[in-house]
Amino acid sequence: MAINQASSGKDIRYYQKKFWKLFLFAMISVFFFFLGTTFGYFGHMPSFEDLENPESNLATEIISTDGVTIGKFYNENRTPIRYEDLPKHLVNALVSTEDERFYEHSGIDARRTFGAALKLGSNGGASTLTQQLAKLLFHGEGSKFKPFRVIQKVKEWIIAIKLERYYTKDEIIAMYLNKADFVNTAVGIRSASKVYFGKEPKQLGVEEGAMLVGMLTNPSLFNPVRRPEKVRKRRNVVLGQMVRNNTLSVQAKDTLVVKPIVLHFQPESHKDGMATYFREFLREYMKNWVKEYKKPDGSEYDIYSDGLKIHTTIDSKIQQYAEEAMQAHLKNLQIEFFDQQKDNKNAPFVNITEDETQKLLATAMHNSERWRVMKDLEKTDAEITASFKVKTKMKVFSWRGEIDTTMTPMDSIRYYKHFLQAGIMSMEPQTGHVKAWVGGINYKYFQYDHVGQGARQVGSTFKPFVYATAIEQQNMSPCDTILDGPFMIRKGRHNVTEDWEPRNSDHEYRGMVTLKKALALSINTVSAKLIDKVGPEPVVELTKKLGVLADIPAQPSIALGAVDITVHDMVAAYSTFANQGVYIKPQFIDRIEDKNGVVLFEPTPESHDVLNKDIAFAVIKLLEGVTEIGSGVRLRTQSGGNGDRRWTGYPYMFTNPIAGKTGTSQNQSDGWFIGMVPNLVTGVWVGCEDRSSRFKGITYGQGATAALPIWGYMMKKCYEDPDLHLSKEDFERPDNLAIKVDCWSPPTVEQDTTAVPIEEEPTTDEFGM
Repeated sequence: MAINQASSGKDIRYYQKKFWKLFLFAMISVFFFFLGTTFGYFGHMPSFEDLENPESNLATEIISTDGVTIGKFYNENRTPIRYEDLPKHLVNALVSTEDERFYEHSGIDARRTFGAALKLGSNGGASTLTQQLAKLLFHGEGSKFKPFRVIQKVKEWIIAIKLERYYTKDEIIAMYLNKADFVNTAVGIRSASKVYFGKEPKQLGVEEGAMLVGMLTNPSLFNPVRRPEKVRKRRNVVLGQMVRNNTLSVQAKDTLVVKPIVLHFQPESHKDGMATYFREFLREYMKNWVKEYKKPDGSEYDIYSDGLKIHTTIDSKIQQYAEEAMQAHLKNLQIEFFDQQKDNKNAPFVNITEDETQKLLATAMHNSERWRVMKDLEKTDAEITASFKVKTKMKVFSWRGEIDTTMTPMDSIRYYKHFLQAGIMSMEPQTGHVKAWVGGINYKYFQYDHVGQGARQVGSTFKPFVYATAIEQQNMSPCDTILDGPFMIRKGRHNVTEDWEPRNSDHEYRGMVTLKKALALSINTVSAKLIDKVGPEPVVELTKKLGVLADIPAQPSIALGAVDITVHDMVAAYSTFANQGVYIKPQFIDRIEDKNGVVLFEPTPESHDVLNKDIAFAVIKLLEGVTEIGSGVRLRTQSGGNGDRRWTGYPYMFTNPIAGKTGTSQNQSDGWFIGMVPNLVTGVWVGCEDRSSRFKGITYGQGATAALPIWGYMMKKCYEDPDLHLSKEDFERPDNLAIKVDCWSPPTVEQDTTAVPIEEEPTTDEFGM
């Protein structure tokens, strides 16, 4: 018996010794496992610098001068936000749902970890918010292979503890919410708030914040766009957690749980939203900027991930009103265009042959995205051309919204050729700051930018350059008189190759007229006489000084607008008159900052003197005549006129000084209006993509109908907005003005001088109003 007891005691001591050896070995192994993991023997571990500056894929923000984010460049649509900008209820919802003891632990919740281990993870993981942040920052989704998953979990623990050392609890919450993916192009809480609710996080309601927190468990599963009822139930779980953690009252919860999910869903895209054409222009500019302005280490900034802040000169309200005006007017005018094309067998083309038509369509086909994609697939030209004749399902643009239809790609090309396009730019003449940039009617379907890219024939909007040259060189004044009568420049003079006899668009002559009246009525013979006096070369030289980059021929015909110029250059040139003769190059960037707010770039304004103050003011007075008695008078009238159903927004009833000029090119292919008040110059062009696609007559094709209503509609909205402070005052008159600008004229009844009855519309190729 004694022997058995001794033997039994010996066995116990043996197993105890064995146990402690194994335990010690296990502890040492775990210690060295953690140590090895810490030093990166089981895969990369972030360094101190990595933890101080975690890799951030931040969107570059494009910010208007009034502080509105009008767009972004991004790989991930993520814009960081500070903890101070998070609503308290959102933080409460997050902590209550994801990590109840967040403020008690130091990165690892021992109680949750032990409980999860006992249940072998059957009730979910035990990751704290800090561990989830570690995963988001440094290794993403866990491996499906269990041994690797264990290593990754240990890494999360170590990184979480380090994060808790380096950052405050508030900073960890902000970092987590900035990094979380909410699907539907929304990465980070600020983008999610914008995409789902159209507001900043500070403005979120309790139920909205709870919905976003509820998505974090599985954003794809709890996608509010696809599964609103499932998301509503999940949101209510979050609200229940808030009650449990005493951050929401039962009464408030009972009120909120019955609310449906209400979204203001606005997924962000490079092709949608405000100022799309400007944003694309800016993207091209930034491609060159990053090559010139590099990081301290010599590498280039990445506009898609470095979180730059581009503060632009665009005013979001002026931009909005310009876009609204364009949409309202062209939607209206397009109806007229379609009506006029109903009986045109070659619609929308006018007076061109079948061969010319096929060349236009073939060019458009070769420039199409469909052609490019099929070429990349190594299809032959014959195969691609054949595919353009096969009917296919597609979405097409219309002013009533996208239409699902079936047509051949070639028919879709002809369909799109019907649409009137527009280019609009507004600029503050004293600073050169571009305030609005509308390059077309819809960037998703029409990518060509009619502000910066598209040079079109300017018609009579060129005439002020001729008048300015005459005033400067011939010491003329707006009140000087000149004969409006038949006029011819003979072959050989000013390099003309044959006799040139310009005619007025209404086929009438008015006898002696002042320069002010001649420009107001856009009299062609007077413009021709003036360029004959000064010569075309000085006019070309002046336009170059005014910033016009187009190649302008030194021919007398330029006096009537036979010149292609961009909206961008025309607005800059006219702004020189409003800025007392000083040209300022258009400026669209105020400054560029890095993600921390450090200023990287501030452009230096480029300016030079072009005309003295007196001459610039004299041109302004000439242009005021256009809106007093000329083609721009409909900005002031209310009696209407021929075609007034397409004067969108009429009557405008402006009473303040407005300087401006309409322009209409050959065959009414281009309609222009450039209007000025003392602190804003806006240029508007309207026309189809192809010059042979146009209105048949001048009533709707002229600048006074095609373009001027956009200016009137836009400015009416601008003046109604008290935040904009657009001037209604007189243009600044120079001291000791030496040029006579106040001309006597008999009282006249205001009428629209461009309301030409249809049967009287000109059929010549001369350039008119």
